[in-house]
Amino acid sequence: MKPILTITKLLVAFLLFGGVISCAVKDKAKPNGPDNPPGGNKVQVYLTKGDKSVLFEKQKDIEFVQSVPTGMAVLKIDTGFKYQQIEGYGAALTGSSAWLINRKLSSVARQSLLDELFNPETGIGVSYLRLTMGASDFSLSDFTYNDLPSGQTDFELAQFSLWQDYDDVIPVLKSIIQVSPEIKLMGSPWSPPAWMKTNNSLVGGKLKSNCYDVYADYFIRYINSMKEEGIVIDAITIQNEPLHYTAAYPCMEMQATEQLEFIKNHLGPKFSAAGIKTKILLYDHNWDEPGYPITILNDPDAKQFITGSAFHAYAGDVSAMSAVHNAHSDKGLYFTEISGGEWATDFAGNLMWNMRNIFIGTARNWSKNALLWNLALNENFGPQNNGCSNCRGVITINSVSGEIIRNEEYYSIAHFSKFVRPGATRVSGNLPQSVGDAGVVAFRNTDGSMTLIAANYGNQTISFAVEQDKTIFKVSIPAVSVSTYTW
Repeated sequence: MKPILTITKLLVAFLLFGGVISCAVKDKAKPNGPDNPPGGNKVQVYLTKGDKSVLFEKQKDIEFVQSVPTGMAVLKIDTGFKYQQIEGYGAALTGSSAWLINRKLSSVARQSLLDELFNPETGIGVSYLRLTMGASDFSLSDFTYNDLPSGQTDFELAQFSLWQDYDDVIPVLKSIIQVSPEIKLMGSPWSPPAWMKTNNSLVGGKLKSNCYDVYADYFIRYINSMKEEGIVIDAITIQNEPLHYTAAYPCMEMQATEQLEFIKNHLGPKFSAAGIKTKILLYDHNWDEPGYPITILNDPDAKQFITGSAFHAYAGDVSAMSAVHNAHSDKGLYFTEISGGEWATDFAGNLMWNMRNIFIGTARNWSKNALLWNLALNENFGPQNNGCSNCRGVITINSVSGEIIRNEEYYSIAHFSKFVRPGATRVSGNLPQSVGDAGVVAFRNTDGSMTLIAANYGNQTISFAVEQDKTIFKVSIPAVSVSTYTW
């Protein structure tokens, strides 16, 4: 593992500081992208400061200039160099999050919140949600969609039901879809039904060898049952955190060889036979084990069924995503979970960490999305289900008063989700090291609009010029802050 990561870090450093990995596609017809000379348009700017004096507030528009001021550092954006296509930004609508939104807000407050979260024009335009297939550590109880009394089995899935999701998850999802009909949805299981497992429990154990087929059918039944409700599942992961199987909440061990067998000989063929187009994503665990997805992708028979690999950020380094990209550049990368919490309460430090690692960091390491953990939790960091006791939601909903607090994770998402829309392509844009400790990433949306997100990690204001073909403008970013520029 270490040689792969060492080489990867050199490649990532090359990319971050001006190089371009050969997998980027150069548009030879328009080497510098569209001809977009200065005209009546201006650059819109949104700013969040680490000291919270400015929170995702629109700033004065920036005028274009005719040339780069003498001696000023230049960030050159080249839309001819194209990297990954973006699918969306968001968080997880867990059972706990859905319950709070559905039960602890008035109908007016609920609709106002959903508009704020999911409308890209009037709100922040969250465009991707992860769902738990059954219970997680943030559900009201332990459950799957096919729970049976001990000793019973149901290989025909005759008793399959989305029963608990009908209480809160499905109603909230339907309301979200009304606001954002194109929202992407990912399903992730924490555990199969207990009767399918070696220890007959939702906690721990493995998938029984004679249940590989029926568990594949279980995924298909979930996707089709959601579709009957008007809810399209765009992607699934095979198992949440398959290498963390000693928790007190639903979990399961699934080693790479077992996941390979499941996809190659059961789930993949069954999806194909049933005409299921839902993406199959591997792994869904931390950056510290990139060999897990690489091992599976090395098998050509399994690889044909796989869209990409999913990662969490509780261990390891973001460069692991590039390690997988370099090994299998034809498959996508997805970032699916990290949570803030009371172990880190400094707003500025959290905002900067999120930019460096999760949003700018994953984008510059080929991720097609970035998802945080709970969309909403209450004032006591719950409701919890035997898991994290101090995790922070993207927003906090007070379960008594209904007050909504927007946490640093909210502002982190907003700087991307509102302006980097699904279908956008990451393009080349590298900041000279002379500017200081800062990070940038640039995108071109399908409508031709451009977005640049820049984070100043240092304690001094930084300034530089942005040049995209004939479009030039100057920016100044306060210390410890993040700015989004769109034109």
